Amino acid sequence: MPELVAADKIKTLVGKENGVSEWILIDQDRINRFADATEDHQWIHVDIEKAKQGPFGGPIGHGFLTLSLIPVFSKSAKYLPEGLKMSVNYGLNKVRFINPVPVGSRVRSKMVISAVEEKGAGRLLMTVTHTIEIEGQEKPACIAEALGMMFF
Repeated sequence: MPELVAADKIKTLVGKENGVSEWILIDQDRINRFADATEDHQWIHVDIEKAKQGPFGGPIGHGFLTLSLIPVFSKSAKYLPEGLKMSVNYGLNKVRFINPVPVGSRVRSKMVISAVEEKGAGRLLMTVTHTIEIEGQEKPACIAEALGMMFF
């Protein structure tokens, strides 16, 4: 359960860790379902035999699959503003796919509150930097600055 922080104090958390999510398995079934949903059936993701001969030695998850897990990672936030009615995805500032995610890997996110801006009466724009790690690897899969518009 996240700690509730008074909305006028949330800016004091800029630069602080906002939680570490649980690990999520990136198996071939998840990759195939993502490929079907996005119509991105590139062989490095879905053709197991061909991918074994490719540059990564086997299939890898889509970068956008990794990125699409940000909402589930965010459920592990340590802090939430008190009085929050809802939060909506407001976009991304910067995304880098640094390391491929091999099929069978597990990923998680370490979250840091990067910025908080007032956006008018009853609204805050929060930027959270997600460093999405691959279990057992030093180099992260992805680093992304996600924006959430919060309504009070």
